[in-house]
Amino acid sequence: MHSKIVSTFRGTPPLSSPPAPVWTGVQRGSVDYRRISLALFLSGFSTFSLLYCVQPLLPVLTGEFHIGAAQSSLALSLSTGLLAFSILCAGPLSERVGRRGLMFGSLMLAALCNLLVSFAPSWHLILIGRALEGFVLGGVPAVAMAYLAEEIDPRGLGMSMGLYVGGTAFGGMMGRVGMSVLTDWFSWRTAMASLGVIDLIAAVAFVMLLPPSRNFTSKVGLGPPHHLALWRRHLAHPMLPMVFGIGCLVMGAFVTIYNYAGFRLIAPPFNLNSAESGLIFSAYLFGVVASSVAGGMADRYGRGPVLVTGIVLTIVGVLLTLSQALAMMIAGIVALTIGFFIAHSVASGWVGRLAVGAKGHASSLYLLAYYLGSSFLGSVGGHFWERGAWPGVATFALVLLAGCLLLGLWMWRRTTAMSA
Repeated sequence: MHSKIVSTFRGTPPLSSPPAPVWTGVQRGSVDYRRISLALFLSGFSTFSLLYCVQPLLPVLTGEFHIGAAQSSLALSLSTGLLAFSILCAGPLSERVGRRGLMFGSLMLAALCNLLVSFAPSWHLILIGRALEGFVLGGVPAVAMAYLAEEIDPRGLGMSMGLYVGGTAFGGMMGRVGMSVLTDWFSWRTAMASLGVIDLIAAVAFVMLLPPSRNFTSKVGLGPPHHLALWRRHLAHPMLPMVFGIGCLVMGAFVTIYNYAGFRLIAPPFNLNSAESGLIFSAYLFGVVASSVAGGMADRYGRGPVLVTGIVLTIVGVLLTLSQALAMMIAGIVALTIGFFIAHSVASGWVGRLAVGAKGHASSLYLLAYYLGSSFLGSVGGHFWERGAWPGVATFALVLLAGCLLLGLWMWRRTTAMSA
């Protein structure tokens, strides 16, 4: 009897187990979430500290290598220009080779380039090193956001993305302020070498912290024609090219002011030293706060009015910098920084809303225009400094912002008409 019961029990099909939960991404609060967030914070810090570390050094480089202000700006413009084009290549490349490895390689190579630049004996070798540095850095901005979107649960994506953006802002500020202080205490070469070592350590920490991709699928069949078709489609959009133009012009004006503010601050009537003039870059903190608030304002009041407000505030800031009083100069830098970050935050977010599919390709076109504005227009501003001093620089920036304002008003009117 017992054997029959056992036989019957063994012959009964097992109860079906509940289906395994679908993995939606790394959950907020988990160990992996904290590791990813910290790793991407480090990547943002490294990228923007390396990219903008030469901006406060432009007056120093002008004196040491006996070059003009416009030529000195090439140390930054070549980096941002090569970065702009490499961003277009890095996204498709990461689809083939993977996100994590490409970002790590980019950070390591860029930090090594920065270290080598500190030993470069000639101006031309410095420019070659900075150009290579900008090109390899393109593997981070284009890929970091894609990694987060793939690996993080949507409910925790906002905070992790915010930490990455915070890292970029913190890196941009510390790269500028730190370089100014170290240059004043030691030399610009010591400052560059120190930053290179710090960012090499950050790159190693990044790859040790960042878990391998779990939700990445290699796409080896997508060639250049596929990507070109997507970029052409976005350029044919009735509104996206206007947003690209806004990004280009507002970044050009912003970088122009920041590039040559140091030249003005170390000259009469201000006569500041390198460390003191470099502290002006602390205004970046106001921009970080402004960019975080701008998104909520745009959701509440609409993107058009908030964008135009940011551009107008940037114009007011440039006008304030024309004052001979240091307090007014600082107030102008703070105002234009807040205005720039509002405009850039709204414009970059608008790209994702306007793009119909292939949003990554639309974002890469915006970044291309954005960094070309930094590269080309930032260098052109140097000629206005050499010929017209600060009033010439301010006039050039105001012309760019006037064009930006016209595009912003057109976008505002167009979206209002579409929603009516």
